[in-house]
Amino acid sequence: MNTIEKFDSNIMGTYGRYPLVMEKGSHEIAADERGREYIDFGSGIGTNSLGYCNEKWVNAVCGQAKTLQHTSNYYYTKVQADFAEELNKITGYSAVFFGNSGAEANECAIKLARKYSFDKYGRGRHNIVTLENSFHGRTLSTLSATGQEVFHNYFFPFVEGFRYAKANDTEDLKAKLDDTVCAVMIEYIQGEGGVVPLNKDFVDSVFELCGEKDILVIADEVQTGVGRTGKFLAGDHFGHKANITTLAKGIAGGLPMGACLCDEQCRDVLGKGTHGSTFGGNPVCCAGGLAVLNFIKSGDHLKQVTEKGNYLRDKLLGISEIDKVDGMGLMLGASLKTKKAQGVVAEALEKGLLMLTAKEKLRFLPPLTITYEEIDKGIAILEGILK
Repeated sequence: MNTIEKFDSNIMGTYGRYPLVMEKGSHEIAADERGREYIDFGSGIGTNSLGYCNEKWVNAVCGQAKTLQHTSNYYYTKVQADFAEELNKITGYSAVFFGNSGAEANECAIKLARKYSFDKYGRGRHNIVTLENSFHGRTLSTLSATGQEVFHNYFFPFVEGFRYAKANDTEDLKAKLDDTVCAVMIEYIQGEGGVVPLNKDFVDSVFELCGEKDILVIADEVQTGVGRTGKFLAGDHFGHKANITTLAKGIAGGLPMGACLCDEQCRDVLGKGTHGSTFGGNPVCCAGGLAVLNFIKSGDHLKQVTEKGNYLRDKLLGISEIDKVDGMGLMLGASLKTKKAQGVVAEALEKGLLMLTAKEKLRFLPPLTITYEEIDKGIAILEGILK
């Protein structure tokens, strides 16, 4: 029995997988069990932020694994304290809760917002407005928060207390903000929704309207955060800081980690016993996270993300089959004129290029460390397919 047969015989079929058995990787190149190499334009859906097996990241993770792999959150660890301090410094937030994924980070944000409102106003002010076409996770509450009807099936009853406003429509948002709302939850760029950025005027309106009504703003930066857009937080492009920001994916360079960051007015809302996570803040994951933060803080890496993103965008727009490119930094989505994105990704795999889709678009989330040479090689493969 080969690996794929063994896999399919023993694991739930919750993913539409490509026939590739990944075995190892180095820098921005992955390799399968046959030894064939692939340029990676997806980085594990934006998770391998420093590529594969970055030396400093590996040393940090292995060093921690040899020292202390896990302990209960009833105790303190220095590595979690160090990681939290650096993360708060780089983001400007006051406190953080660590979980294991973006969905967990968003669960924490939802609970925090509802308790903030309950503590100040009592019961009945619990609704959270999210945006149509959003995606916030696959737990029951984050699926309920997701503003795409296609996800609201099978798992009835869904969690109550969510309503959906049209993205970039201030009047529709205004109509949803009654006295039962405690928070508005946004993605500055709707990643799973098709790499669709919000308009700055709309974002300005979100913060203005919420500020007037003491409604918290939650920014889901699970995909856009940790330097992906050329700023550490995508919100920095819009000139706003949400009361609560969630991070995951690239935060620990490929290890399971989620973070819910909050400002000063929210830092003491979740007290002892109101939230928790057995593996949240795991020492090995925190060591990986520190390595990612140290990389981003050193040199001009965020500037390079912007420059590489502009370079990749220009290369994509030079391909006649590509109609337009949306996104920021190294988070881009390309619309095609005639071809289907899913078919292009499958063909690219056969030619040694790993890519993603987002709705009808090709989605690009390469490692932040990708080189111009690797961009050129990947574009050459893609161009050959699209011709």
